[in-house]
Amino acid sequence: MSRNTEAALVGLAAALAGAGAVLAPLADGGLPTYDVLLAPVVFLAAFGGLLLAVRRWAGRAARTLLPLAAFLTAVGWVEVSRLDRDLGRLQLWWLLVGAALAGTTLFVLRRRGVGVLRRYRYLFLVTGLGLLLLPLLPDGWPVRGLTLNGSRLWVRFQAGDLYLSFQPGEAAKILIVAFLASYLADRHRALTVMPRRLGPLSLPEPRQLLPVLLAFGVSFAVLVYQRDLGASVLLFLVFAAMLFAATGRFAYPAAALALLAGGGLAAYRYFGHVRLRVEAWLHPFADFAGAGYQVAQGLFALGSGGLTGTGLGAGRPDLIPAAATDFVFAAVSEELGLAGGMAVIAAYALLVAAGFGIALRARDPFRKLLAGGLTLTLAVQTVLIVGGILRLLPLTGITLPFMSYGGSSLLANLVLVALLARVSHEEGS
Repeated sequence: MSRNTEAALVGLAAALAGAGAVLAPLADGGLPTYDVLLAPVVFLAAFGGLLLAVRRWAGRAARTLLPLAAFLTAVGWVEVSRLDRDLGRLQLWWLLVGAALAGTTLFVLRRRGVGVLRRYRYLFLVTGLGLLLLPLLPDGWPVRGLTLNGSRLWVRFQAGDLYLSFQPGEAAKILIVAFLASYLADRHRALTVMPRRLGPLSLPEPRQLLPVLLAFGVSFAVLVYQRDLGASVLLFLVFAAMLFAATGRFAYPAAALALLAGGGLAAYRYFGHVRLRVEAWLHPFADFAGAGYQVAQGLFALGSGGLTGTGLGAGRPDLIPAAATDFVFAAVSEELGLAGGMAVIAAYALLVAAGFGIALRARDPFRKLLAGGLTLTLAVQTVLIVGGILRLLPLTGITLPFMSYGGSSLLANLVLVALLARVSHEEGS
């Protein structure tokens, strides 16, 4: 892909956002608002500015990353704005902040590259764990945890009548991946050798695996305590996949799958919120007015969309609870149909393929694991939420990258793309 093509695709994403701002209110019987001008201007400023930052400080980066991220963000914004205009306008502000943060990341790494991150792995670990613990802060403080939908995942800054809420776990996942990439890059040979025996099982030296197991155990325990099922499963799967990528030993993913199955059965038995989600997954119509309502409405939306959809603004995705966050894919599939849903899945598949391509081409173990871990985070998160909407998996309550409403998620994923671009640039030099 040439530079001109890359820029043209980013411009098309901005035009898509502007077209959605026109069509959605017209189909709903209203008139377009100033969002018609605001949306394309913000998209051009955000992704155009980020494109300039990539060309300045990561000029040899893969050129598929930004156009795909811009397309997914534009499709998600159109649907979020169609569901709630105020949320759509807030998302535009978050897009500007996220693009600025991603550009700042590239600026900071311009001289020494991502390799400098290896020196701060324990700082990343401590900061990541601290971010995961933030939602546990008690009520009554200026900075306090916030419980929504039965999970304590949010942190709220309060100053008088003004407040700001965010999910610290979105930033924590990138910091923990950076820690794992650095640690496993130094210890991958030691973890490949398994000199210890426990009956028929071969084990690595405990001192090699203990630090990363402690880090994972604390993170996982905090997330379970917060009832964050989605982030817990996401972190567990990424941890197991990065161990396999670093060592090539199938014993690690096999042990992880066994632990996941055992942990899932235990969670189903002892945690009521997990049991409700599993029952809603298996039998959504048995409790249609209760736990199964969201899943059932999502299925109705998918079914009513057909091949080409009801048309933007002509569907009823507003009947789905939390459609702008948890079920934005169902909303898009209703109004754009199977064709639109498959286009979104194809864009995610291309983005994940580009990320894995960057990891495979990397020669340095740290860069390889960092790119692989970041791509795995994006891929697993997408599979978990889309699989939950399609009833292939239980719902986990995590956001769809780039598309769901949420400033924390958008900021974290734009930084993720910036890091992938920098790794691609360094390995191409």
